[in-house]
Amino acid sequence: MTRIDAKFAALKSQGKKAFVSYIMAGDPDFDTSLEVVKGLPGAGVDVIELGLPFTDPMADGPTIQLAGQRALDAGMTLERTLELARRFREEDDITPIVLMGYYNPIYNRGVETFLRDAKSAGIDGLIVVDLPPEEDDELCIPAQEAGLNFIRLATPTTDDKRLPRVLQNTSGFVYYVSITGITGAAEAQATDVGPEVARIKSATDLPVIVGFGINTPEKSRAIASVADGAVVGSAIVSQIGAGKPVGEVLDFVKSLSDGAHSV
Repeated sequence: MTRIDAKFAALKSQGKKAFVSYIMAGDPDFDTSLEVVKGLPGAGVDVIELGLPFTDPMADGPTIQLAGQRALDAGMTLERTLELARRFREEDDITPIVLMGYYNPIYNRGVETFLRDAKSAGIDGLIVVDLPPEEDDELCIPAQEAGLNFIRLATPTTDDKRLPRVLQNTSGFVYYVSITGITGAAEAQATDVGPEVARIKSATDLPVIVGFGINTPEKSRAIASVADGAVVGSAIVSQIGAGKPVGEVLDFVKSLSDGAHSV
């Protein structure tokens, strides 16, 4: 059982929904990013999604793209991202970390080396948005064999014919993308999301967590009410991008987590 599996089992036993936060590793610099990540569990975050900076983040909107560029400009690399996770693990051995990004940096490092290093750094799961199920032998299967969850995205365009293929080798949880388009582009609507979550849950026992388009405590609560939890990324990253003090960023995160946990 991974930390992700254990976290969702604990939440289920408590009748609680999950709150998942995304931040870009190294944004605006390594030390500030580490300070934010260390503060996330205390702000009510159940699972941390740690963005891996990449030069061509095609699924992401301007907010995440700019965060990635700030991180790259500050010297962030895959190795430094894993080092950030290692530093976090010195103080927290419970909160799950999901590394979210694109395949190119992983391919460049070498899958076997990357998986070994990620596991030793305390990474629990992967979301690699540009590897479809047809490429499972490339990273998904080796990751699961290494003890890492491989989390897949389902979207509004994932129809009943496609869904079983998407779910086939998914573990940890299913990430439902609430909108069509890039991150931060539109607001999620619980009335649209609810039926889709129910459809996915009828095909899997995994938790279904909803992300994209959630930017307020009220929206976090509304989405969590129709799913197993909510993910917020761009709204948090925009606070960091605006140069808000770490304490203010974490207060904002706490307001979002309180929304999801109030269901």
